[in-house]
Amino acid sequence: MVVHPSHGHDHGTLVHALLHHCPSLPGINGIERPGIVHRLDKETSGSIVVAKTEAAHQQLVELFSTHDIDRQYLAWSRGVPNWRQKRIELPIGRNPHHRQKMAVIATGKEAITDARIEQSYERLFSRIRLTLHTGRTHQIRVHLTHEQLPILGDTTYGRHFNPGNQIPEPARSAIKSLNRQALHAEVLGFRHPVTGEVLHCRAPLPDDLKHLSAALDQTYG
Repeated sequence: MVVHPSHGHDHGTLVHALLHHCPSLPGINGIERPGIVHRLDKETSGSIVVAKTEAAHQQLVELFSTHDIDRQYLAWSRGVPNWRQKRIELPIGRNPHHRQKMAVIATGKEAITDARIEQSYERLFSRIRLTLHTGRTHQIRVHLTHEQLPILGDTTYGRHFNPGNQIPEPARSAIKSLNRQALHAEVLGFRHPVTGEVLHCRAPLPDDLKHLSAALDQTYG
């Protein structure tokens, strides 16, 4: 689901769903992005926070701008690096050759991602936990592709991957059945903008990623 209306997406977005359930949202952060504090890519599952008051919106935007947010993602990638843990600090900007894509470029904005290998499946695939310290567009997808770890199912940055007979079942079928990138925003931690309470939200894996994880465990466990 696209988060807010944009060119080519004038209906069926998260904003349209929110307005249906929360008629008071218009005016908070403008009419095009009411209540929206941050975004997830269309094909990324997981947690997102929405502000229901102007005061909450201002406080949450400030938390995100100062990176005082715990944002942890899980990704399943092709390849296994020669490191177990790494801070990726590479600037990201608009790809000069493909304007719909982002890229690591010298003139880009600061982008910092902490990556830790949680599990490797022989030398073929990895499950990676990623912590964002900045929020650039497509940051994780761009950083992992630059590290030669394209996310499974990501046809924009990882190209189409068609696992052949060299990948045993059930992993082969699970990978083929993916219709999006295998990226999940699992943890979202922040201080409540009104009460000050520390909140830690954890989004369970959706069925497609549960299936992928179980298939990889079964094949390479």
